[in-house]
Amino acid sequence: MMTGNTTVRAQSHSSAQIQVSEPEQPMAKDAHPAFLVATIKPSDPSATGGWAFPNEGRHITCINATVATIVTVAYGIHIKQIADAPDWLSKDRYDIDGVPDAPGIPSLQQMQQMYQKLLAERFHLAFRRETRRIPVNAITIAKGGPRLKIAEPNEELNTGNSDSSGRRILKFTNVSMSDFALNMNLYDDRPVIDQTGLPGRYDFTLKWTYDISRESDPDAPPSLFTAIKEQLGLRMEAVKGPAEVFVIDHVEPPSEN
Repeated sequence: MMTGNTTVRAQSHSSAQIQVSEPEQPMAKDAHPAFLVATIKPSDPSATGGWAFPNEGRHITCINATVATIVTVAYGIHIKQIADAPDWLSKDRYDIDGVPDAPGIPSLQQMQQMYQKLLAERFHLAFRRETRRIPVNAITIAKGGPRLKIAEPNEELNTGNSDSSGRRILKFTNVSMSDFALNMNLYDDRPVIDQTGLPGRYDFTLKWTYDISRESDPDAPPSLFTAIKEQLGLRMEAVKGPAEVFVIDHVEPPSEN
């Protein structure tokens, strides 16, 4: 969350007046925002690196993202849950920059609503949901039971991500198991589904090594599947099972700004 900004302005009598702006407040929980204004433009083809959604306060942006990626973020699904999409959906990349039409800083769910409405209005996205049996990674409870700390009642839902030297650290605060599964979609090559049956909300940290060349380091964390079992008391295994699929009926390149 953004903190208040401090502005120093010079005065005519060789003094300075310090003005401290009030910090931005969260958007009302019952608000259902859309973009008040949004600029959509093709990404720079020479841009390096992957996609990103670097939001700051009310400033909502995405960089170098395909429409398929925007759909996954907007609806909390894995890219392999998108079916019957045209080729350009996963090839053409766009930058989006805008602000919400309601006061305050949107939550993750409210940001998703903004992108859902943008996809419908500017990309004319239409789809239907179906349940199909597809390859997934299912999260279940490992032998010995879960090793999860119950979240405090008033904690904010939050996830933090750090990445260095082939290792990744995810810190989760006040997340449900379905929240956890949705987050793991970003790091796995299959859709991740929750089959733990755990109803609570939890705080935990997950550390793993994703760079195979560094697994020989005795101080390196384990691989993802092993880390989930050893650190969380959960199990993630590849199965074929029912999962929601978004079947694309219609989509167009974005309308002009």
